[in-house]
Amino acid sequence: MNGPHDLGGFQGFGPVNPEPNEPYFHGEWEKRALGLTLCCGAMGHWTIDESRHARECIPPANYLAASYYEIWIRALEVLLERHGFASRTEMDEGRKQTPGTTPKRVLVADNVAAVLAKGAPCDRALERQPAFRPGDRVRLRNINPATHNRIPRYAKGKMGVIESLQGSFVYPDDNAHGKGENPQWVYTVVFAAPELWGEGADPAQTISIDAWEPYLERL
Repeated sequence: MNGPHDLGGFQGFGPVNPEPNEPYFHGEWEKRALGLTLCCGAMGHWTIDESRHARECIPPANYLAASYYEIWIRALEVLLERHGFASRTEMDEGRKQTPGTTPKRVLVADNVAAVLAKGAPCDRALERQPAFRPGDRVRLRNINPATHNRIPRYAKGKMGVIESLQGSFVYPDDNAHGKGENPQWVYTVVFAAPELWGEGADPAQTISIDAWEPYLERL
């Protein structure tokens, strides 16, 4: 979807000012925000793609005014309410009023390190052959759904060349909305800088984007 999260290539938001020696967290509450998000996700009632879409759906004024972990917490509140773990009133008042949904799993402290080390790979086997091969000229589809997708807004409708096949992975557009993993091939597509940024861009520069097969049109 188009939203405040997709600012690549946009101007008017001021310079990017990296923080030298930036700490992992800027406050104790940020550690707690990360822990809550991971533990709630481990309950097994939503996917990482649904979680991302919940962040994308935060109203633009609220999203742009929030810090990184504020965005995480606001999206987590949406997910907890959506899946029946806590009502808006319960979260506002900080106390439980109804039993709520029973978690499928509970991540206990002793298991955190092992679970994080294991991760959650999203590569999946796919029997059908890829539709494209290295060297093919393609265009990223110019689609603007209200649902989740991972096409950068600045690259929609732009032409590039397939550089490599990365493998087959969970398709986030479906996985975010409870439609199953629906694995798709993923390709690295290389774009000339002027194709993305216009005639003032350095023609010697290129930009690589990993794109799921349904995002691509053959030229």
